[in-house]
Amino acid sequence: MAANIDLHFWLTEWNLAPTLVLGLLVVVGVYMYALGPYHKRFYPDVPIKRGQTVAFMAGVCIMFLALVSPLDALGDDYLFSAHMVQHLCLTTFAPPLLLLGLPEWMIERLLNKRLIFRVMKVLTLAPVIFFLYNADFFIWHAPALYDATLSNDTIHIFEHLTFIVFGILSWWPILSPSQKLPRLTLGGQVLYIFLNGMPAVLLGAGLTFVSPLYAPYLNDPLVWGLSHSADQQLGGLIMWVPVNLFYIAVMSGLFIRWMQRQEVKQMELERQQGEIEVERLV
Repeated sequence: MAANIDLHFWLTEWNLAPTLVLGLLVVVGVYMYALGPYHKRFYPDVPIKRGQTVAFMAGVCIMFLALVSPLDALGDDYLFSAHMVQHLCLTTFAPPLLLLGLPEWMIERLLNKRLIFRVMKVLTLAPVIFFLYNADFFIWHAPALYDATLSNDTIHIFEHLTFIVFGILSWWPILSPSQKLPRLTLGGQVLYIFLNGMPAVLLGAGLTFVSPLYAPYLNDPLVWGLSHSADQQLGGLIMWVPVNLFYIAVMSGLFIRWMQRQEVKQMELERQQGEIEVERLV
């Protein structure tokens, strides 16, 4: 049996659950309050950067499309591969934009609270968040838990929350907005991004080459001529290829910046050595 995924589906299958819509509105509302009254009261002399606001709103839009658009219904009821697109939006693409959108002044007062600072200091350590982020991603793709998310909304919501929270924290060593919890060195950032892409390769490759694992999809109608096996293979490839292309692009940019800084340091060293030689000759 084949499902009819037509224009009517894309127009009507929007997830307008009150808790979901309200949650996204609260996120936007808190951010706008911080840009407005909070900024005016505590940091009136600090300029607001438009690029940060655009980045944050872009991250929210990606979450909206992942959770509210028909992509959610397509992933829950028909295609494992569509569910993987949703997961990557929540774990890989939205989090760095949300973090880029947070100026240092917006979180400074929170980090001044000792308990919050201590917790964040531990959670943003590169080895700690590397383990937490990837363990979370692997655990939720275990067949028993994955199947549970499709049948229990509470578990499904919790899964998405952990994806977003750990996703944001996983980018902290690269995009930290705070000098109190600084970024890794550029060399450390390159290594961190390289290593962080490996678990997705392993899981994606595993899903690509094994038989269908997730029982709920086996009872769902076929979509667009994809067999259940082909659907899982496509989902594995989506997890495997786009994520690592994205990481490679980020890693390449960081590596170029690292090389440029090394070149500047080398030129400065040569200049200093030249000055020393001149002084000796004089």
